[in-house]
Amino acid sequence: MTEKTSEEKSPVVSMIEAHEEFIQHIESGSSMMRTLSVITIAVSFILFLSYVSQLLLPYVTGVTTQSVNLIDPTLQVTEALLAVLALLWLYVGARDFLFTRRMGRAIGDIRALERDIEKQISA
Repeated sequence: MTEKTSEEKSPVVSMIEAHEEFIQHIESGSSMMRTLSVITIAVSFILFLSYVSQLLLPYVTGVTTQSVNLIDPTLQVTEALLAVLALLWLYVGARDFLFTRRMGRAIGDIRALERDIEKQISA
């Protein structure tokens, strides 16, 4: 049997280090995803309001024709579809944002458990 040198790592230590790197990668990805989700929510909400305002404009102001017929059914359907797409985009952004919040809490709980285990081991 050969003795292990001090430079060789046990499989447990290697697994712990790999786990730590994985958690750090998830945390960095989570913050980036959260930022993108907030931007997505803001942009999609602005787009949704824009499309809804264009749908309501002829009914609120009484102006029905300018250079285009604002109550043209094709235009109305197109704007309604774009508004639905903006709402779907808003939903995806909100869902991703909530996911990253839950993931952040879970990672925080894991970190707390790791600290407790380290205290128990060192005590």
